[in-house]
Amino acid sequence: MIQPGKQFLKRVAVVGRGTAGSLAAANIARFLPENEHEIHHIYDSRIPTIGVGEGSWPSLVQELKQLTNLPHEEIQQRLKGTRKYGVAFEGWGRRKRDFTHFFTPQQVSYAYHLSADLLADLLLENTPTQHIDANVVGITSEEDGASVEFEDRSAETYDLVFDARGFPRGLDADQHIDISFIPTNTAVIRRCPTIFTEQDRLITEHTYTRAIARPHGWVFVIPLTAHTSYGYIFNRDVSSLEAVESDFDELLESEAVSEFEQRAVLQFPNFVHRQLYDGVVARVGNAAAFMEPLEATAIVSAQLQIGMVLHMRLNRSIEHLKRDAPMVNRFLINTVLRYGLFVGWHYACGSQYDSEFWNFARDKVWSQHPTVADPKKVDCDALERFEDMLRLLECPVIEREDWHKTCAVPLTSYAQISQGLGY
Repeated sequence: MIQPGKQFLKRVAVVGRGTAGSLAAANIARFLPENEHEIHHIYDSRIPTIGVGEGSWPSLVQELKQLTNLPHEEIQQRLKGTRKYGVAFEGWGRRKRDFTHFFTPQQVSYAYHLSADLLADLLLENTPTQHIDANVVGITSEEDGASVEFEDRSAETYDLVFDARGFPRGLDADQHIDISFIPTNTAVIRRCPTIFTEQDRLITEHTYTRAIARPHGWVFVIPLTAHTSYGYIFNRDVSSLEAVESDFDELLESEAVSEFEQRAVLQFPNFVHRQLYDGVVARVGNAAAFMEPLEATAIVSAQLQIGMVLHMRLNRSIEHLKRDAPMVNRFLINTVLRYGLFVGWHYACGSQYDSEFWNFARDKVWSQHPTVADPKKVDCDALERFEDMLRLLECPVIEREDWHKTCAVPLTSYAQISQGLGY
């Protein structure tokens, strides 16, 4: 395949060793031969990796096989993983009954539940790059590339840099779109015993990420072969950590979980960066955008960001770069904001709890979404496309030509969530 942009990517860097950074490095190494291109993977080994259990989308299953050249079964076992067939909602919506959001085709398509630190390790051992252990203090776009500045060594210049350094220190209205229609901002992570008795065998059973509504928010449950990851997602401005911890204890007791390891209390912003890509610097993963983990959008967003940028830089000649970059940036913002609207919509019908959090989420926060996602503020049509999907759901009959429509996720997903919530 002729790739006119490849010759202009002699030096490429990835900054960050988390899931997004490891995926970026692996994808670059796949497309740029080591003997023709210089690829630097830069990260500070002093920054610890929190081995949070994560869910993913089916797209990751095939991508990991392509990146590692390992059989699916070996990849799953290396990740201490299980096969995720969807998300099982418990106590959400006005119908007060449980429902499942399945991947399509239902009970056939699956993703992975995985351990994030093991995913990074698996990718790195299969990625031929030059590793630089250093603290990066800045990344600057320049006329013909990007400069990476270090704490204790000279700066380096690259043709393309993937910035995967994680969350911004704070949100700036000029730089970030604050997805304030999502009502959560904190997670308490606990590691509990595995539910599987034979931990060394390949788990082929159908498993689901559980999303359990609770008075102060909701709890994810991700079953891995080595342990089960629990996370209580809440709003620290509405509920105290003490109240959340107490309710967390109550939930684990009701599930006969007698022991756990407290892993972390993580604060997170729900946001989209306004400059995901400028032609020479691409923000990916949590440096680009984040929203709470309700529909496991983090990894699939990183896949999209990495794939789109590499596709354009490899397959488009360099003279198109200044015109291409704003188009790619707008496309990525639009898509991620659509993910955000889909996630925030889950709160539109409340839950089985008539609590301060759920009243706040349904009545005060979700009602802001038309203002927050106003096309004039975000410079994209994510809100219009999202509203088109909701209008389709109100039709007594959905015509066949509309079955294929998507707004970040396909119409089948909107239909399942709508019916489950009683929207």
